[in-house]
Amino acid sequence: MALSLDDIRHLFDAHGSIAYSGEPVTQLQHALQSATLAEQAGASRELIVAALLHDLGHLLNLQGETPTEQGIDDLHQYFALPFLRPLFSDAVLEPIRLHVDAKRCLCAIDASYHARLSADSVRSLQLQGGVFDVEEAHVFLAKPYAQDALVLRRWDDQAKDAHRVTPELPHFMAMAASIARAQA
Repeated sequence: MALSLDDIRHLFDAHGSIAYSGEPVTQLQHALQSATLAEQAGASRELIVAALLHDLGHLLNLQGETPTEQGIDDLHQYFALPFLRPLFSDAVLEPIRLHVDAKRCLCAIDASYHARLSADSVRSLQLQGGVFDVEEAHVFLAKPYAQDALVLRRWDDQAKDAHRVTPELPHFMAMAASIARAQA
């Protein structure tokens, strides 16, 4: 079943107030902050929308406020893809799919990256397979959209500021509408 833009808006309206896994922001605040950081960096509309929607799988597969504390990896990076595929191109979908592996890669290639992860990100890293070894990092970096996933991951990590001011959801939903495939 494909999601429409209205369905995505409804998911944020219905579940966006859920806490973002032990962080001082909600799911909606995290999404808006990620998209805002992407926009401020001059990213493409596709990558900005990917930043907005990268954690939509959490809202589609509700597992409570901090599933990692129960040892749950909700596979959110994959969960939303079938719902979004009819609506968006790979330029949106692939950075979403790869953003978890981007964390695993960054831990392998950036000595200081792991130390900056939040407690929940450290817990989820273990549930998601742990730090890549050298070969896994090399394979990841060769994938199409890997670089987009790496920058998305860094915005993801920064999008946990309870005081950051962002545009409202309609600003980014208009951007999503501008790149969405025509719906049947």
